[in-house]
Amino acid sequence: MMLSRVIQSGGAGRFAAVRFASTNTMNYFQQRSLPINTVVKFVPQQQAWVVERMGRFNRILQPGLAVLVPFLDKIAYVKSLKENAVEVPRQSAITSDNVTLEMDGILYVRIFDAYKASYGVEDAEYAISQLAQTTMRSEIGQLTLDHVLRERQQLNLNITAAINEAAKEWGITCLRYEIKDIHPPNEVLEAMHRQVSAERSKRAEILESEGHRQAAINKAEGTKQSIILAAEATAQGIRQVADAIAASPQGRDAVSLQVADRYVDAFGKLAKESNTVVIPQNLGDMGSMIAGGMAIFDKVSQKKSVEPESK
Repeated sequence: MMLSRVIQSGGAGRFAAVRFASTNTMNYFQQRSLPINTVVKFVPQQQAWVVERMGRFNRILQPGLAVLVPFLDKIAYVKSLKENAVEVPRQSAITSDNVTLEMDGILYVRIFDAYKASYGVEDAEYAISQLAQTTMRSEIGQLTLDHVLRERQQLNLNITAAINEAAKEWGITCLRYEIKDIHPPNEVLEAMHRQVSAERSKRAEILESEGHRQAAINKAEGTKQSIILAAEATAQGIRQVADAIAASPQGRDAVSLQVADRYVDAFGKLAKESNTVVIPQNLGDMGSMIAGGMAIFDKVSQKKSVEPESK
């Protein structure tokens, strides 16, 4: 009787068009429009047809030619074996540091066992969506807000593994899970923006202080080097003067004259100022002052002459 209805409706070509229209417009997990039972069937690629005989599961038709027993066999379920994306609605989740997040995602699944997908769960799409939501809330509850934002990839992997553990009894495998959007509360977003601004200001101040520090170090090093060079130049000049005086027969007389000249010049400057100073008791005894200075000069000269001999 079914075969006669097919022939009356326009033959196999007409039926094939009806079959493809009915299977391609259905949702991935929803019960598809079942093909009309005939003796000869052609199962499309990447589909599995579940056949029941007298109300009980009989077999699963693979892609290609299939033969049914009229009146006894019935195509009970048509399952697509292609990968499909399932939208996970937005939901609330609380992190371990008590921050409420609004999150949504997308789940990529595929049926690997048509028998379990047909008889293991009533509404596979609703079940997998609810499982994804509960798993997401569970995983989010174990992490802080910073970890959620920083380790999204690891969170996706954990959710995928948890879904696969539960969905294998339904004949469904979760290939991957992707969190689409994470929406923290407005006050948390404002706090995060302030934190980012503070961190940037802190880094700018650190860089500026490091610049001032390095500039001060460079300036001090320059001053140090200039003082050292000036001292070395002065010492070199004094050594050259001393060597010249020691080498000249009239060097002692020249030193005496220079000491006397500077002595007179210094006391002349003191007389022009109103400061209180300590001066020697016998100002008129210039000869003794010069003699003391020359005694010191003689000791230094003798020491310099002894050092080369000892070496």
